[in-house]
Amino acid sequence: METKIEKIDKNKINEEIIEEAGMILKNGGLVAFPTETVYGLGADALKEEAAMKTYAAKGRPSDNPLIVHIAEYEDLRKIAVNIPAETDALAAHFWPGPLTMIFEKSEVVPYGTTGGLDTVAVRMPTDEVARALIRAAGGFVSAPSANTSGRPSPTLAEHVAEDLGGKIDMILDGGAVEIGLESTILDMTVTPPMILRPGAITAEMFEEVIGKVDVDETLLVAESEKAPKAPGMKYRHYAPKAKLMIVEGDLREEIFAIRQLAYKAYKEGRKVGVIATTETLPFYKYGVVKNIGTRENEKTIARNLYRVLREFDEEDVEEIYSESFAAQGIGKAIMNRLEKAAGHTRLSAAEIAKRQKYRRIIFISGTDSARAPMAAEMLRHEDLAQEYVIDSRGLVVLFPEPANQKAEAIMKSAQMTLENHVSRQLEPETLVEDTLVLTIEEAEKNKILSEYGTKANVYTLNEFVGSDGEIPNPYGKPLTAYGECYEILRELIKELAEKLNYIAEEE
Repeated sequence: METKIEKIDKNKINEEIIEEAGMILKNGGLVAFPTETVYGLGADALKEEAAMKTYAAKGRPSDNPLIVHIAEYEDLRKIAVNIPAETDALAAHFWPGPLTMIFEKSEVVPYGTTGGLDTVAVRMPTDEVARALIRAAGGFVSAPSANTSGRPSPTLAEHVAEDLGGKIDMILDGGAVEIGLESTILDMTVTPPMILRPGAITAEMFEEVIGKVDVDETLLVAESEKAPKAPGMKYRHYAPKAKLMIVEGDLREEIFAIRQLAYKAYKEGRKVGVIATTETLPFYKYGVVKNIGTRENEKTIARNLYRVLREFDEEDVEEIYSESFAAQGIGKAIMNRLEKAAGHTRLSAAEIAKRQKYRRIIFISGTDSARAPMAAEMLRHEDLAQEYVIDSRGLVVLFPEPANQKAEAIMKSAQMTLENHVSRQLEPETLVEDTLVLTIEEAEKNKILSEYGTKANVYTLNEFVGSDGEIPNPYGKPLTAYGECYEILRELIKELAEKLNYIAEEE
């Protein structure tokens, strides 16, 4: 079968294309179309054989109900019976929109559409292309997400073509969707109504309109032994090809843990992916790192989630590590989809962090312009068993300035650089238990201990590696003095790398 793809603009809908797509549905065919949540795979909701075609195209289990999409509220009463009184208020607030409500079905809805259940799931989408298609098709269009069952849901027409090209009649390409996560599902056949799938409309939003709602406990407790009330939720969904793991803890712990996991994979020659945010992106150096959005606006994370998971497939990564997100508001829906995609595989950031004694190494000198930044850059070029945040700081930095030009010249001759270095004052808040502080001189160590009373591990560089002697200060001397300083530092850094690797093996 050749799949026809038609571009369509929701602000200027081509009626001829819509009529053609509507006729395909009336004749029992399949048409993928955009909604505000994800792309849906449309079929005539009132035809049993159309439901069978939908299941076959997606490779979807037939006990997984299809959501019936309508364009007019009055049409609800043709496919549902015993509709609760609260429905009017919910529809007034949230329809059209990303809300699916479950009711007792009428006789006109075939069991093929409902997955064999006596209930029917109904939604009225906001997207104008979707609404126009529903009307052209006769008013009732079943539409699960337009992807191969189990794969990340499609948020672009390209995703649909990738999964279902050659299996369906037409794709309406309306560009990127707005929300990016499937609708909230609310079961109206129980009292109080119960959320079976979280989405953009939250429990708090419902309760402002109709009072108390319940939440299916299997959404709250991943390890629950009870089967989810929404049959489709028992299947692994949204999954990329690579194994996805969610790293959980406070955000600082998560970042360090993912850094450690990605670095270990890099050392072993494995290609891994990292799901980061705008705020955390700069902290990751290893792996295929993708920005999923900003934590200041989690709607951006929801919009990008499935796209990012599909991009990892194109990168052929073996494993994916993701930060976690707040389980409130739309964050609850994000975490629900992530956990389904990960098969509920979660890693404790704190447990991973225990495997590494030091996470950060800070070299300290007076002005942070020569010896400390030289030492930091040398250590970054060593073959280390674990990854560290490697920095340098000064104790007397009146204003930011670049590295000493002679120090930079010496480093360049050794194929290293201080070109981007800017001197910075030591911040007391960085002196924590998992930080190793290495001073260039004894006086700097004593000053830190006396002034900050730190919990960090503070040593001179010589002391930590067990070496006698001092590191000469080349300031104000000719270039050869900087060269001599470099040679001494180079030997100390090699000894430091060996000791750090020994410590890592002992952990």
